[in-house]
Amino acid sequence: MRNLTGINDLVVRFANVNGTGSASANNMFAMSIFRMGIPMTAKNIFPSNIQGLPTWYEVRVSEKGYLGRREGVDVLVCVNPQSMKQDIASVKSGGYFVYDNTKNLHKDFIREDINYIGIPMIGICMRLYQDPRQRQLFKNMIYVGALAALLDIELEVVKGIIADEFAKKPKLIEPNVQAMMEGVKYVQDNYSYPLHVRVERRDLVGDSIVIDGNTACGLGAVYAGATVAGWYPITPSTSLVEAFAKYANKYRLDPETGLKKVAIVQAEDELAAFGMVLGASWNGARAFTATSGPGVSLMNEFLGLAYFAEIPAVLVDVQRGGPSTGMPTRTQQSDLLLAAYASHGDTKHVLLLPSTPTECFNLMADAFDLAERLQTPVIVMTDLDLGMNDHLTAPLKWDDSRRYDRGKVYTAQDLDDLTAVGKQFGRYLDVDGDGIPYRTIPATHPTKGSFFTRGTSHDEYARYTEDGVKNAEVLDRLLKKWDTAKEITPKPEFYQTENKSNVGVIFFGTTTYAALEAMDLLREEEGIALDAMRATAFPFHSSVEEFISAHDQVFVIEQNRDAQFRTLLINELEVNPKKLIKILNYDGMPITAEAIRRQIAGVLATV
Repeated sequence: MRNLTGINDLVVRFANVNGTGSASANNMFAMSIFRMGIPMTAKNIFPSNIQGLPTWYEVRVSEKGYLGRREGVDVLVCVNPQSMKQDIASVKSGGYFVYDNTKNLHKDFIREDINYIGIPMIGICMRLYQDPRQRQLFKNMIYVGALAALLDIELEVVKGIIADEFAKKPKLIEPNVQAMMEGVKYVQDNYSYPLHVRVERRDLVGDSIVIDGNTACGLGAVYAGATVAGWYPITPSTSLVEAFAKYANKYRLDPETGLKKVAIVQAEDELAAFGMVLGASWNGARAFTATSGPGVSLMNEFLGLAYFAEIPAVLVDVQRGGPSTGMPTRTQQSDLLLAAYASHGDTKHVLLLPSTPTECFNLMADAFDLAERLQTPVIVMTDLDLGMNDHLTAPLKWDDSRRYDRGKVYTAQDLDDLTAVGKQFGRYLDVDGDGIPYRTIPATHPTKGSFFTRGTSHDEYARYTEDGVKNAEVLDRLLKKWDTAKEITPKPEFYQTENKSNVGVIFFGTTTYAALEAMDLLREEEGIALDAMRATAFPFHSSVEEFISAHDQVFVIEQNRDAQFRTLLINELEVNPKKLIKILNYDGMPITAEAIRRQIAGVLATV
């Protein structure tokens, strides 16, 4: 039988049962790879119930630094009989299937082209532990130890990870190490090791960290000066507000009294949560909320109010599978149109499109500055893969010299100065042609300044009107603001070939991981070199239109059925639809480089 071979280029998948404590053990395995200096990325694929259903944890190891999901499993650790048939089918020919052989494997599960490695996990646990919960938990550490031996992972590294994991419960360190070593010993006594596919220490991760996007967003909100979060829990955004609360409770403290200088309020629903954000923002606080697609649907009414009344607000949409309740624990990029045009009437919202946890941290801070400068909602569009999975990413850094951009805010002195020259403050008066009026914070001045904000039709002075001409003037001014936003939101990134190609590729968000790898595959395996662009924001900067105009064909990679990003490009830039070619994935799993390569190569082969 052919054995898979290779060093630091493999996919290991764990097939477990939800609620058995396996996620912690699987994460320790992944972190061991990281501490050996090898780039890796992990995906936790879990059901939307509490326990009992199949769950998977997938770790990709890539010396080349490819961090997108890869097709095919090299080593599969299966401890869940429910999913065994499909798990065996997912192993690459020549790969390895590690299973619990306390009981014999049924003949229907035998493939002639893969290698079977049986470890009596339950048998070992029955011999060593009396407590049923201990048997369940330590079974996980046994297979971690077995993998350490099979893949040549340094045992001292694994022991260090265990010590860190249980630093607050030191009594658990020794028994977990013991269980891990039981797995090591069984492999050493019964198999040739390490496998032909294995890992080897490198120094390739530098000062990179491993963190999930939700935690990075929560910490970014703290650094951005947020003091109010109104929220309602929904998968996969809940851990974002929990991260904000964790860091805010530690760092948002009055140095003299020790009292918390933050308000985190769980509302009765998502609409109320966004209403709290608007009230706090109108009063001068930096406020935000986080949700997913169903929550954005409920927030539509207040999003329209914020747009028309011109109230700053920040919303993070951690996208999941839809429509309706859909697949709450799977990833998609299917809220783009919902978020971009949320609410009735003519509304448009600024979207920021991070690709990494580092960008989640940075763009979260930018979102608050943009929201206040533009006086409008800004929506940070992440997804479950980015939000809930750990990613190798650059360190989070904050420039201590950075100052918050509060936008156009009149002080009490400014209001007195206006009066002195015979001018009147107009809440919706565009005084310098960029479409953005000046605002005032309540209680800025005891007598001057209009703090009233209107969500109904109004004139420049916030006076109610049903004059259609006046209302149209306000709508036209909001388009000026939209044009201003094009120049101050993050610019796209370009990846040009040495010899300019007539074919381009556009991607954004977490499709970036797979798209960049796909560009390498197309060049190396197909001889196809393409220019590429990563979009980072909506509205689109002029360079986006220039990139599309410069190419005969442009592939648009996204993770939804209806090519929503392509629709935004067509709608906003009036591009010929035939020029933009869909590259789609919407099965709830992150798109792979292989899938992108196949689709692009297939289209180009017919031209």
